[in-house]
Amino acid sequence: MTPTESGAHPRFAEALEELGLNGLHARIRRFPDATRTAAEAAAAIGCELSQICKSLIFAADGVPVLVLMDGASRVDVERVREELGARKVTRAGADLVRETTGYVIGGVPPFGHRTRTQVLADRSLLGHDTVWAAAGTPHTVFPMAPKTLIAHAGGTLVDVRERSA
Repeated sequence: MTPTESGAHPRFAEALEELGLNGLHARIRRFPDATRTAAEAAAAIGCELSQICKSLIFAADGVPVLVLMDGASRVDVERVREELGARKVTRAGADLVRETTGYVIGGVPPFGHRTRTQVLADRSLLGHDTVWAAAGTPHTVFPMAPKTLIAHAGGTLVDVRERSA
């Protein structure tokens, strides 16, 4: 299957080539309805919500940072702030997400971004043999072992999810 046939975003397809992950093109799944949210993706794939890997951009003292989080959890911004030693961490707006990654919200993959950013990966992702992440569009996803995904993203394992009350 060629990158075009897989439905992957061209920038993400290039990243797969650069990382030697050409075989992943055949595993990318494209859905007619958007898989923009973790819940939509899990329903389309038929997996648990926690098997979705969300790629979320935050601004730490104005500097973009990528947080990889399981789909069933929320990021604790205060824990991200502490992890980074930042004064202030906020959720990035759509413009900053696109400028930083080259992708729209709902289609941001864990790697293959326009610019290199620091990556924090929540340990919760390690609770599954396989997780699913966006392949650069709100309609495409791919499966990968969490440790492999985190390694390709250059992520640092952290614990930044909200604790249940």
